[in-house]
Amino acid sequence: MDEIPERLTAKPSWLITQLAVHVRRLVSDGFAAAGARGYHYRILAALHESGPASQAELGRRCRVDRSDVVAAVGQLVELGQVDRTPDPDHGRRNRVTLTEAGLRQLRRMDEVLDQVQADLLAPLPEEDRRTLARLLKQVLAHHE
Repeated sequence: MDEIPERLTAKPSWLITQLAVHVRRLVSDGFAAAGARGYHYRILAALHESGPASQAELGRRCRVDRSDVVAAVGQLVELGQVDRTPDPDHGRRNRVTLTEAGLRQLRRMDEVLDQVQADLLAPLPEEDRRTLARLLKQVLAHHE
């Protein structure tokens, strides 16, 4: 960072952007090695934490565009990680449910993300890691 203008390195927005590029690559590479994608993780995690849902609900929970949810759920169905069945309470809606294979994949992806966090935050002691996470949540909540 010696050659980068201090005007940039002093700005949290620039630092966050640079880290985002780096962490996106780490996560993408890790998920690819596990045969998965980021949208898969979001959907599997939402189903695990909140139970079966419609594709529209998953889009809202995961902040994923509806068409991307449909494509990702289709991929997860093909992989046997979720079931998609007609919703008995609403004829025009599908209900998506996590399978045992999906739960196993979610656990593998959790391990990938845990390793990414450890690699990304390696220079920080544990207390600073918790502080950073708390501050980032606070800033994000403010802008939502």
